[in-house]
Amino acid sequence: MKVTLKALRANLGLTQPEMAKFIGVSEATWYNYENYKTFPDVLVIERITKKTGANYNDIIFLPTDYDSTVNLKGKQPN
Repeated sequence: MKVTLKALRANLGLTQPEMAKFIGVSEATWYNYENYKTFPDVLVIERITKKTGANYNDIIFLPTDYDSTVNLKGKQPN
């Protein structure tokens, strides 16, 4: 089942500050991940998957409407 980072945290019963500490990032960094302002790098993703038991392929790192908001460099979306 696909889950967002927010849902993953909520399923663990953790607050944002608790999840940030659990993963080893600042509270602001975790907030930005959940709100799609920034994205975790490979090392942080590895910690998230190892510490939560979530499969990388089941975590949604981008907003669901990401493809409609990306600049396609002059190309028109289908």
